Amino acid sequence: MNDTSTVRRLATRAAEATPPPVVARVGGLGDRAIAWLFIAPTIVLLLAINIFPLIWTIYLSFTNFRANRPNAAVEWLGTRWYTSILTDPDIWAAMQVTARFVVATIVIQTVLGFLLAVLIDKKFRGHGFWTTLILLPMMLSPAVVGNFWTFLFQPQIGLFNYAVSFVTGLPPSSFQMLGDVSLAPWAIAIVDTWMWTPYVMLICLAGLRSIPDYIYEAAEVDRASKWRQFWSITLPMALPFIMLAVLFRGIENFKMFDMVNLLTGGGPGSTTEVASISLKREAFEKWRTGYSSAFAIILFVTVFGLANIYVKALNRVKQR
Repeated sequence: MNDTSTVRRLATRAAEATPPPVVARVGGLGDRAIAWLFIAPTIVLLLAINIFPLIWTIYLSFTNFRANRPNAAVEWLGTRWYTSILTDPDIWAAMQVTARFVVATIVIQTVLGFLLAVLIDKKFRGHGFWTTLILLPMMLSPAVVGNFWTFLFQPQIGLFNYAVSFVTGLPPSSFQMLGDVSLAPWAIAIVDTWMWTPYVMLICLAGLRSIPDYIYEAAEVDRASKWRQFWSITLPMALPFIMLAVLFRGIENFKMFDMVNLLTGGGPGSTTEVASISLKREAFEKWRTGYSSAFAIILFVTVFGLANIYVKALNRVKQR
């Protein structure tokens, strides 16, 4: 009662302190106008942070602007940069590297994440502790994870090489995960899987927990085996959540930059040079701002288009 009376007194004082003109103006507004009044600052902030840079990038993609020469004359080039990018074999090679990385990591993370979710959903003794332990990599900063795994991958002192040597019998210094052309892409995939499989597990676990128990009870009455229940109930009903996890991880891995930059920097050679690394080099090493802007717009349209098609497929699955 004391807390309620205190709140009422504070509200009364605030109302008395409000100038009459302000009270009259607010009182004459409808509910929709008041709602827009509250969300307008947020909308303006989002427009300033997201929409304006996008429009500015689109404009720069049609010019020869260079960020290291801001006072130089800006010429309108039309679609020259877009034509150059779409016919550049190096860009297509970077896109192929990106596609392989996205497909490999999504497959591995989806399978492992779903299996972990199935195990955690059993609610065995100590499942809360193991769930927290599994989620730890996801809570770390990519910079910390990158430096941590760079140390683990060192051929002389890294624990990863010694673990592989213990299992396979190979000398620890006989291979380099980050320096070998064939192993470097898998090194990045291993680190990304270690860090983000828990994220997929969480989404899949939410899907498993949303399945009503009475469906399994009805299946047991019909004498359906556990394997039959999994294929007929668990997997179909959890499929929208699995597809949602694939969508999120696909978008994030398509624009992967920090982990690749920390581990290999795009090397050795251009083996792990994904599209974001190529974009960084064009923008901040070669200072081809107009060219890199066009490249960024192409990547944006690609991700947006693929995501839009995938969301339509996801909605069809949800409607079944």
